[in-house]
Amino acid sequence: MVSKINQHLYFLSLIIAIVFGFALIRSADGQYLVGVGSYDMTGPAAGINMMGYANLFQNTAGIHFRLRARTFIVAESSNGTRFAFVNLDAGMASQLVTTKVLEKLKTRFGNLYTEENIAISGIHTHAGPGGYLQYLIYSITSLGFVQQSFDAIVTAIVQSIVQAHNNLKPGSIFIRKGDVENAGINRSPSAYLLNPAEERARYPENVDKEMTLLKFVDAASGKSIGAFNWYATHGTSMSRDNLLISGDNKGAAARFFEDWFSSKNESSSTTTNIGKLMEKSKTIKATGGQQCGKTTSQGFKVRKNDGSLFVGAFCQSNVGDVTPNVLGAFCIDSGKPCDFNHSSCHGDDQLCIGRGPGYPDEILSTKIIGERQFQKAVDLFNSATDQLSGKIDYRHVYINFTNIEVVLDGTGNNTVKTCPAALGPGFAAGTTDGPGVFGFQQGDTEINKLWKQLRDVLKKPSQYQEECQKPKAVLLSSGEMFEPYAWAPAVLPIQILRLGKLIILSVPGEFTTMAGRRLREAVKDTLINNGNGEFDNDTHIVIAGLTNAYSQYIATFEEYAHQRYEAASTLYGPHTLPAYIQEFKKLAQAMAKGEKTTKGPSPPDLSSVQLSLSLNPTGDSPPAGKMFGDIKEDINQPKDGSFNKGDRPSATFWSANPRYDLLTEGTYAVVEMLQGKRWIPVYDDDDFSLYFKWSLENTSFHGLATIEWEVPTKAIPGVYRLRHFGSSKKAVNSTNHYFTGASSAFTVS
Repeated sequence: MVSKINQHLYFLSLIIAIVFGFALIRSADGQYLVGVGSYDMTGPAAGINMMGYANLFQNTAGIHFRLRARTFIVAESSNGTRFAFVNLDAGMASQLVTTKVLEKLKTRFGNLYTEENIAISGIHTHAGPGGYLQYLIYSITSLGFVQQSFDAIVTAIVQSIVQAHNNLKPGSIFIRKGDVENAGINRSPSAYLLNPAEERARYPENVDKEMTLLKFVDAASGKSIGAFNWYATHGTSMSRDNLLISGDNKGAAARFFEDWFSSKNESSSTTTNIGKLMEKSKTIKATGGQQCGKTTSQGFKVRKNDGSLFVGAFCQSNVGDVTPNVLGAFCIDSGKPCDFNHSSCHGDDQLCIGRGPGYPDEILSTKIIGERQFQKAVDLFNSATDQLSGKIDYRHVYINFTNIEVVLDGTGNNTVKTCPAALGPGFAAGTTDGPGVFGFQQGDTEINKLWKQLRDVLKKPSQYQEECQKPKAVLLSSGEMFEPYAWAPAVLPIQILRLGKLIILSVPGEFTTMAGRRLREAVKDTLINNGNGEFDNDTHIVIAGLTNAYSQYIATFEEYAHQRYEAASTLYGPHTLPAYIQEFKKLAQAMAKGEKTTKGPSPPDLSSVQLSLSLNPTGDSPPAGKMFGDIKEDINQPKDGSFNKGDRPSATFWSANPRYDLLTEGTYAVVEMLQGKRWIPVYDDDDFSLYFKWSLENTSFHGLATIEWEVPTKAIPGVYRLRHFGSSKKAVNSTNHYFTGASSAFTVS
């Protein structure tokens, strides 16, 4: 009997030793469970209005590089407290997207991931397909709701979270901060100057230059698995005239970072006989169109998403008044700087345009601003040694922002209220990144008689609204407009995530530089004053802009008086920022004291009432005697027989509308290199150097796909060709037919 007891005690002590030993390993080598994931979220690449500039004529016509959802998850243990942060290559988050993502996650994970511990944030590219937000004001130019755009985003978010969840393993997280130089300037400096002089004197610049980076390291292997950073600059390097889907400068930075980590496309040091290559390439002709399978293009991807890839994300922050067009704004008629107070030229807002560092080449500007962020991220990544430890926590609440009572002086004697949403004439003027409607200027506080009459046809603002919004003149009382459904949000989410000493503030809009500074400072003070020593000056606050929902801009009270674009787009009146600060302080206090929060009023789900006026493709066919994938215009071979670095070989194929299949995690375009007797894919439509363009032929209206490759400096000399993939339907309800075709070969020296 005694021996059996001793035997049981031995096994019990062994189990305890193993468990305790594992705990020690986790404590020493991996403070948390960490996981990262990524998934293709590229939407329809033809005929869908882009979200951002509200330009009715800016409709997708191809892909510069693909859009992705990138996720990290951190957890204290397999069943412990956790949160997920998702970074979208999209203009902004959408309340309806968030709602549907949560529904799908609930069916898979139960209550493990909820609205409280998931943050979905947009990088604010203005070059992604629109039609995925539920409030009418955001879908007018997209002609309503676009189901295909919406589904692509929802699916990508869910799949990236699933991938990150499945990848959870013990790991360490390191944090590092540093300034990004010359990647953003203030586009509304006259408004910034209205903030108190003593407040401005505390900061060296009128924009925040700091980037905060997290580095995720697998405890078992010691290898890095991902990195996420936050830095504020607009996704407007690509202009309102661009028609190619693009993640803009932040999407580009992510592509550069991930490729840098994987050391993709390193140049070969071997010598090459160019003469023999040219002779070889002359014998290889275009393949003609061929049938293929639905997933064939996935096999031609250069980066195959098997869950093992390094994930690098460049997240947005308090971006409201920060432009990447760092050369400044100039009049396109005279070349002189624009008017300082109104960003116009001779009273015309249409003539004042910001210039990026690659001006007049917007793609070069995108690359330069992306590289400046990427290079700083590499510097921070390589020098990150400050390991995070401590508690994971979160707080989340929904608030009706249209009637918040805000206490201004702390005594309760001076209270004000927010207003129903409204937009002023400065909103219609647009910005130096993308001018708006002729006849408006930033800073306008009056509306002419004609525009008032047109406004009143839609909805005449109530007297209460006009008084509440002053000094903003109400051009569009979107918060009082409910036909055919709500034009603007009323209920919004705010959220705080905690990862040790790092605090992430999820905000559903674009805070200006000074507005973000005030919010960060207020939250930090609240945590320190209520945390019983748990928080101190080392507590670091970052703002995750455009997260979980979208409600346009948040300017300071002083900036609001100027009514430039950001102030005119501050929906809930002059006290919008104090309302945010007040409500975030409540969340911070609850977190510091370990108290729960009430959920608040749920936002509506308007999916059942969405209007959709955009037309689906109705069936395509190639010209008589041709097949999809056949060449229309083959490679224009150079006179000396070989392309050089920087040249742009291109080929045009007969093709069908890319909306028939998004080729998710696949590709419409490939650069293949001949290696021995095999063609190997070396670039695809997720590369910055490769362009997929779709159009209709001018006379016959048959579809055309043009693939254009800007030969990178790292390209290896050799024989190449361009390949196209696509899908077609002969009628609306028919099945998809998949096709491919390749150009003649050519030589790169």
